[in-house]
Amino acid sequence: MRIRSGFLALCATCVVVSGVALAAAGLLDRSYRPLAGKTPVNLKATYGGDVLLIVNTASKCGFTPQFEALEGLHAKYKGQGFAVLGFPSGDFKSQEFEDEKQIQEFCTLTYGVKFPMFQKVHVIGAEATPLYRDLEQETGAAPKWNFHKYVIGRDGRVVANFGSKTTPDAPEVVAAIENALKAPRPKAH
Repeated sequence: MRIRSGFLALCATCVVVSGVALAAAGLLDRSYRPLAGKTPVNLKATYGGDVLLIVNTASKCGFTPQFEALEGLHAKYKGQGFAVLGFPSGDFKSQEFEDEKQIQEFCTLTYGVKFPMFQKVHVIGAEATPLYRDLEQETGAAPKWNFHKYVIGRDGRVVANFGSKTTPDAPEVVAAIENALKAPRPKAH
């Protein structure tokens, strides 16, 4: 009996550890439509091996001016295998337009956003999209407001996350991105 219960406890631990490893390995294995687009993009196929800054955005938020710094980071580091991926969400006081065309026009015309923006999603609660559920599971940190930032390393794992008040060009965010960019690109299998 003792061996059996020890075995079960060990297996339960293995399942938890394996679950985390599997979640991290499949973090980017998701498809989302580009903002106001029709054809889904698989994040892993498109951005696998890149360093990413994943951020939940909102057009009518006090943090919306962060779009400028996000675009600046994207422009500065994209040639090194980096991308900002924006996911509009109205989860916090409905501070996002309902219509994706409006979101797209606002981001492009007001802030010159050229980094990839994807379909409007839920980032918290029971309706959270699988990407954001996995981000929360891996970090223990769900967005508490708009413009929460997750830095994803070349291996597809979260290397850092920052709350809304930390600007995209803050030294700690830039350091996390630059350190992640130093890692070699994973070899294709």
